[in-house]
Amino acid sequence: MNENENNNEVIQTEEDINRLMQIRMDKLKELQENGKDPFEITKYDRTEFSKDIKDNYDKYEGKDVSVAGRIMAKRIMGKASFCTIQDSKGRIQSYVSINDLGEESYKAFKTFDIGDIIGLKGFVFKTKTEEISIHAKEVVLLTKSLRDLPEKFHGLKDVDLRYRQRYVDLIVNPEVKETFLLRSKILREVKSFLDKEGYLEVDTPILNTIAGGAAARPFITHHNTLDLDMYLRIANELYLKRLIVGGFDRVYEMGRMFRNEGMDIKHNPEFTNMELYAAYQDYNDMMNITENMIRTVSKNVLGTAKITYQGTDIDLESPWRRVTMIEAIKEVTGIDFNTINTDEEALKVAKEKGVELEESKQTRGYIINAFFEEFVEETLIQPTFIYDYPVEVSPLTKRKPSDKRLVERFEVFIDGREYGNAYSELNDPIDQKGRFLDQLKQREAGDEEANMMDDDFIMALEYGMPPTGGLGVGIDRLVMLLTDSASIRDVILFPTMKPLN
Repeated sequence: MNENENNNEVIQTEEDINRLMQIRMDKLKELQENGKDPFEITKYDRTEFSKDIKDNYDKYEGKDVSVAGRIMAKRIMGKASFCTIQDSKGRIQSYVSINDLGEESYKAFKTFDIGDIIGLKGFVFKTKTEEISIHAKEVVLLTKSLRDLPEKFHGLKDVDLRYRQRYVDLIVNPEVKETFLLRSKILREVKSFLDKEGYLEVDTPILNTIAGGAAARPFITHHNTLDLDMYLRIANELYLKRLIVGGFDRVYEMGRMFRNEGMDIKHNPEFTNMELYAAYQDYNDMMNITENMIRTVSKNVLGTAKITYQGTDIDLESPWRRVTMIEAIKEVTGIDFNTINTDEEALKVAKEKGVELEESKQTRGYIINAFFEEFVEETLIQPTFIYDYPVEVSPLTKRKPSDKRLVERFEVFIDGREYGNAYSELNDPIDQKGRFLDQLKQREAGDEEANMMDDDFIMALEYGMPPTGGLGVGIDRLVMLLTDSASIRDVILFPTMKPLN
């Protein structure tokens, strides 16, 4: 039994790991003593990648190539051997023999371990079993791997360990790498779509003196020189709207947000969000751009807008449904809040239905929102815009002219999960200040997620912001949807994890 192929299968204890690591350390020491330290090599000239060779065999047959990658499998057969190397595009087999390399180089090759990184030169051919391979003329050890990879049959399956050691996960689970390649394409397509729509990509501060733009608990840090507590941004909304005031008609930013909240399959404290703002537009325009953007990105990345997410068929192609929050609640529960006009009436219905609310949130608007979250949200499988939210839960949104208790806001839901949030933005500085004051009362009552007062933003509005539509899209959730990933940790390369020690 070849030690290089199978030593991973017997790893059971820390002692085993240390013993096998020492074997590799001894090999490295011997190389260094013989003046062949692989870590002194600074460059290797490779000419091709595995996938390009395999996809274009007619072009490469018989031609010399130079490839480089990690040894993933190795089979020693006396004076000839086979190994499989993995580069950034895939894997390819190589035939290695003593006749081509010479006795000394072949002897050295036989000591290489699974996980070592090598450079290999030779010509392309097919084996008797028709497998496209490289007939090696030269093999060079470029990096000595000091740790064993997870054994080849079961790979790295422990989910927690996969997230903690993403570098190993990417090596041994090819489908994981494909997810992140798709993620990169999705982000590029979102930006490309917005660029074509005339939006300007901008950057706004991550360190803020006020945590604003969303209802969330912030991370707090301290600026030593200024002796000032600062917050990692929970949203970039208020800065982007300042740019609308300043005369940019269409702006967007995609970047990291930070919220000091719980973690689950939909939430990570550090996540990627995209927000855009367009002057002279409203939330109906935002519905149109949301639907068109997600549909276009799906088509350009996946080739279709009809997808499957976790076993459920999702139709992004057909026109998306649009329904008010009150209508959606009536459809599911039979309760029509259009006929319930007082806080007392709403609270009575909430008690009858077992909907619990904090003491400071026992108003009609908060109760409507609670009913939606409790009974409706999980039923929204196909893409659906839920619009016209209560003013209490939307402190930055313009009121509906026909009903001042509601605001022109929507959220888009797919498979029972929210993917985007949009407003006809509030541009009345007097109304905005009043809502900030209401939010301050919520903070004083113990709500750490309520908005802070932002006097500079009020000042910006006092200079005049045109009617504006704004949209925020959770990019990680969009990537989850388009890559059929169950957890947000599956689409973030290095998700937040509690240290093992």
